[in-house]
Amino acid sequence: MSLDSATRLNKYISDSGYCSRREADKLIESNRVQINGKRPAVGTKVGPDDEVSIDGMVIYSSAANKSDRVYIVYNKPVGITCTTEKNVRGNIVDAVDHDQRVFPIGRLDKPSEGLILLTSDGDIVNKILRAENAHDKEYLVTVKQQISTDFAEKMSSGIPILGTITKPCKVTPAGRNAFRITLTQGLNRQIRRMCEYLGYDVVTLKRLRIMNIELGKLRPGQWRNLTKDELAELSDAISSSSSETDKPARKTRSSGLKKNRSPRPQADAPTNTATKNRHGNSDRKPKSSKHGERVGTRSDDANKRGEPGGRRNERSGSKKKEDSARGNTKHKQGNKSKKNINQRAGKKPSHKSGRPQR
Repeated sequence: MSLDSATRLNKYISDSGYCSRREADKLIESNRVQINGKRPAVGTKVGPDDEVSIDGMVIYSSAANKSDRVYIVYNKPVGITCTTEKNVRGNIVDAVDHDQRVFPIGRLDKPSEGLILLTSDGDIVNKILRAENAHDKEYLVTVKQQISTDFAEKMSSGIPILGTITKPCKVTPAGRNAFRITLTQGLNRQIRRMCEYLGYDVVTLKRLRIMNIELGKLRPGQWRNLTKDELAELSDAISSSSSETDKPARKTRSSGLKKNRSPRPQADAPTNTATKNRHGNSDRKPKSSKHGERVGTRSDDANKRGEPGGRRNERSGSKKKEDSARGNTKHKQGNKSKKNINQRAGKKPSHKSGRPQR
């Protein structure tokens, strides 16, 4: 298998139209994917002669020009859940009931309605959803309370939710208790959380547009195919977008900040002349005081008094030996006294430890 013709496994699955790359990664992690009947290792690539199966069902690569791909616009009604799980009641796949296997690009909350795209092209999903690509989505929102004069300014400047500040967005009043908002983010229940932070309760939330694709006159529950012009404009808009979801590499000890620091100047290593010449003079320079006078060492002071340089160390060593000898004497005396007590009590000591036999 040549490296040029090999394809990453998650890309192969998404290109086949089975699911998005993100969902493909989940399938691989849960060991539901096999290549030629075997579980793939991390980083495995798929060649033209390999057979890929998911839950025992073989999937095939898509056409090079993606002519077999499906792109549809769906007006999601309230109550439909944006999931591909067939066991979920009211899932969007059953609601659309398309002939081919399709999956939603992004999601709309169950109580929300409006435009959502579905496709069998998994490669386009991440390109549209990646926040850094700044693809805009427009919504019409109604709230229970009457909006204030500074409501649009507060919403557009950023609201603290989910441990972060929302990116600047465009907000335009559309009535006493309605407004339009254009986002380039997709945080969980973002608009509802932003309104809640300012003290407003959302009544209805409807998505009107995704990039160049508008909802138009589609009724709730209806869907249509993207036109050629819409698909061409969408492809141009995301041509420079990234579809990868790789996380930044963690910094290690070898690649962290410590490596980038300039090395500190190291002092010359001290010589071992003083330790080698134990009975001679040391080659080290004598210490000096602030006024330049020579400061004598312990050995110098000892020589002035006529004592050898290591006299104090010898004294301390002999003292330790005396303490050790005293400790051994006390230990022997203690054993001897125990022996006398046992003999008085009429107990015979054992031949090894001197303890009474039972």
